[in-house]
Amino acid sequence: MAYEMNADGERRLGQYLDQIGERLGDERHRASFAMYAMGLLSESERKSMEPLAARVSGGVPEHASAAHQRLHHFIANTSWSDHEVRLDAARYAIAAMEERDPITAWVIDDTGFLKQGKHSVGVQRQYTGSAGKTANCQIGVSLSVTTRTEHLPIDFALFLPESWTEDPERRLKAKIPQEMTFETKHDLALGMIEQAVRDQIPGTIVLADSFYGHSRPFREAVSLLGFDYGMAVYASDTMWTLDRRGHRKGDPRTAKEIALDLGSKAFRRCTWREGTSQTLSSRFALLRVKVPCESGIDPTAEWLLIEWPMSEKEPTGYFLTTLPRKMSKKEIVRLIKERYRTEQVYQELKGELGLDHFEGRSFPGWHHHVSVALCAYAFLVAERSRAFPPRPEGKVIPVRSHARPERHFADSLPTIRLTIARALVRWLPRCPLCHHDQPARGIDAHHSSHASAPIGAP
Repeated sequence: MAYEMNADGERRLGQYLDQIGERLGDERHRASFAMYAMGLLSESERKSMEPLAARVSGGVPEHASAAHQRLHHFIANTSWSDHEVRLDAARYAIAAMEERDPITAWVIDDTGFLKQGKHSVGVQRQYTGSAGKTANCQIGVSLSVTTRTEHLPIDFALFLPESWTEDPERRLKAKIPQEMTFETKHDLALGMIEQAVRDQIPGTIVLADSFYGHSRPFREAVSLLGFDYGMAVYASDTMWTLDRRGHRKGDPRTAKEIALDLGSKAFRRCTWREGTSQTLSSRFALLRVKVPCESGIDPTAEWLLIEWPMSEKEPTGYFLTTLPRKMSKKEIVRLIKERYRTEQVYQELKGELGLDHFEGRSFPGWHHHVSVALCAYAFLVAERSRAFPPRPEGKVIPVRSHARPERHFADSLPTIRLTIARALVRWLPRCPLCHHDQPARGIDAHHSSHASAPIGAP
């Protein structure tokens, strides 16, 4: 079944943009938001400000200049709440997602935004998993929610190194709010989790990679907020194994030492998902452990899940989890593996919606750009959820390859994206000089009279 933007879909799009528009508080901001979203959803390879302006202006140079001014003003200079806009988008998509499956887990992760210069807010040489090395980049920490079939990023926070938070001149140029102080990536993640709790976002389990799972204070804070967790840890992290009565056995050992001591025969094959070309399975062992903490405090027992693929000479994954043992090992494995779809979502956000194409330098501008991208992605996820029955577990949604032209499948994200972009073109107010075939709808006065009037003029 091919996705089509029918009358109901166009009505949903209009209602969605109207809802976001209420948060923006100004009809001109609403129109600018829609123009920017249309640019991100378009086929443009580069989705920075100038190409987007050229796209939405129909290629007319003087119109492109005015459109660029308008979009830049909207992203860099207008004051609207990223939190409120993102929350509306999240609630909209979650409602559609939950028509198919319940929200099961929240995922904390981070991704790099590679940069050339040193003026983009938060940029410095730092490690990013996106490149697999230390590079000149920004780092964004994200919070996503997942169902069995969908994965939705609902919030992003920009990591500001101390080279930025402690430099008054840089802060001023980048418009970093005065109240912003240095926060670690763990702090940013916990801040987003706490906010999502206050916003009553559904979910009971937090997943994260070893950078976050290695931190015992982070795991404890997640527990105090009322969540179970399943977080990767390092092979070098130490812990006690427990006997059947829950007593510690011997001295603390590293997770790798514990795994090797068990021996490969202690690991059992577990299939957690049917992939498009093969069954996703590996071998796992699950045992009770306690992780050392401050002197005089008896640590809480947790489960250590260890992965040892048949093709590997030693274990490759270690996870600490508080998921209840009444769940089967397969259920625990499947939940913990939900985190691995985050990288696919990052690829979609960057490759399809230009998440990492923003070339502005300000703190508010970066967050506004990310907010529009998240809103566009939320509508894509909602439409995909409503349009198609649950796909077989593990089916991967095609992501555009930069090496060859994209093959658009009926239910692929690129196909849905382009269909929505075309509908958005029809929905947007028409400019009588750019689009002679249709009259303006009255929301905007010809792109601010195409630079003949200052931005913001009626």
